[in-house]
Amino acid sequence: MLQTLVSDTLMDAPFSHLSRAADLATMATHRLDLLVIGAGIAGAAIARDAAMRGMRTALIDRGDFAAGTGSRSSGLIHGNLEHVIQGRWRSVFDACRERAILRDIAPHLVVPQKFVFPLHEGGRLSVLKLEAALWIYDLLSLFRNVRRHRRMGKAAVIRAEPGLRQRGLIGGASFFEAWCNDARLTLASIRDAHRHGALVANYAQSERFEMAENRVSGATVLDRTSDRVCTVRAAVVVNATGPWSDELRGTLGTATRALLYNRGVHILVPRHRLGQHGAVAALTPIDDRMLFLVPSGDLTCIGATNTESTEHPDDVRATAEDVVYLLRSANALYPSARLTPEDVQAAWAGLWVRPKPEIANHPGQEYAIVEDAAGLISVIGGTLTLHRRIAAAAVDRVARRLRDRHGGGRAARSPTDRRPLTGGEVRDPNVLIADLIGGGLPGAIAEHLVRAHGSETPAIVRAARADPRLGEPVVAGSPVLWGELLHAMRREMAITLSDLLMRRTRLFFESPGQAVGQAAAVAEFAAAEMDWDAARTASELAAYLQEVQRVNTFRDEVFSGQ
Repeated sequence: MLQTLVSDTLMDAPFSHLSRAADLATMATHRLDLLVIGAGIAGAAIARDAAMRGMRTALIDRGDFAAGTGSRSSGLIHGNLEHVIQGRWRSVFDACRERAILRDIAPHLVVPQKFVFPLHEGGRLSVLKLEAALWIYDLLSLFRNVRRHRRMGKAAVIRAEPGLRQRGLIGGASFFEAWCNDARLTLASIRDAHRHGALVANYAQSERFEMAENRVSGATVLDRTSDRVCTVRAAVVVNATGPWSDELRGTLGTATRALLYNRGVHILVPRHRLGQHGAVAALTPIDDRMLFLVPSGDLTCIGATNTESTEHPDDVRATAEDVVYLLRSANALYPSARLTPEDVQAAWAGLWVRPKPEIANHPGQEYAIVEDAAGLISVIGGTLTLHRRIAAAAVDRVARRLRDRHGGGRAARSPTDRRPLTGGEVRDPNVLIADLIGGGLPGAIAEHLVRAHGSETPAIVRAARADPRLGEPVVAGSPVLWGELLHAMRREMAITLSDLLMRRTRLFFESPGQAVGQAAAVAEFAAAEMDWDAARTASELAAYLQEVQRVNTFRDEVFSGQ
């Protein structure tokens, strides 16, 4: 039965606006071992690793968890076939190992994804070169992927994806990667950090560093929900702010810039327009760059553009040029789709950062950990796939600092590869999905709930059965339930309307019109739970509508001819 499959209770301590206030108060009154600034995937993993090693840890972010690049990736957890082709085999080996670990500790979130890779005449890859690359790929994963790759002739590719351009098609292959909801993976890591004792607060902005003997010794922190200011003191401070890392380092007078930026844009379009059966990885006929088309329910995610950028991280967005490029690429692969900008349901952009060559230890390195003269440790660059490994390296550095300061033996090994993330206690998500369906839950809702919440799903289902209103979809045709929004406020530290619609759920991206028609009702629902007055409720709705307008700027650019 259901209760024999997973725990009948939520697995971690309360994690809400109430626990947030308590954690901020504790930060202000207790000296810490580690303060992590930035709650994207890197900061989340660092806080989890440090807390699991017994360090007194705090994690803060000026916005919501994963509000930057952490919720604006493709969601792919992959070894990166492009790196195989480039001969960056060590990077691929590490990524394949991390993919296996993430599938083990978060089986509900990190889901195997089969890809078809078609090849056309005139591209930079031949059938033999792709075959060789995929054999190396399987070898570097130690043949422990879901299944090994399979070479496909032209007829097999057409059977798998009949909508693909057949002119010039010469064959292809199938292979496996993994996919996840990046925002929820970040959230699961943060909640697990909290479960292991880390203090956590979103909307807590580092105003300036505290200094002692010309060394960073903490930060002055502004609670953006109350305008209260407190001082957080810590033996070590880690800068995990991603694209904002150079900006934070600059407040210490660090003139050397460490980051290079690439803008990655993705779009969502109706899946039926492509006639797409499964996920496709291909070289776009426009410029031979790698393109991924990943189905998600009734939609397909297409991306990414991966273009060099100099824009400020606060200003990054999808432009008309980005969107048109992705549409042209998709139409070149699926000629009958004839996608236009009007078919784009949502578009998002994030900045992927990497260290400059003079910062990196070797060419092509995707991340670096640097320490400024004042003792600030900064994580420069990184990827979603490698986040746990990068965090372990950063916490090793912190452990050495603490050992040098306080004495002691060898630092403990990172335990984060052996214990499940919050929600990951369910060993086989498919068994839980089948059990919920057997209990009368519609299949699409059961699949969605388990893939989002894992072992916490039964608690949400029980709440929905106790109050039928919580079992209703927020948006007609969507599997997202009102009970999930309540869970997000009580157990996932959702503070704003945008938190609920953009990151705890993906209604902003996956609902027609960015769920604007339901936003007012969701704001009223949140107001009742979090005691918002009329002014706060109106402010939350206005801020959400402003974000909708910002991400849709590309539409005005397209139709005005800019």
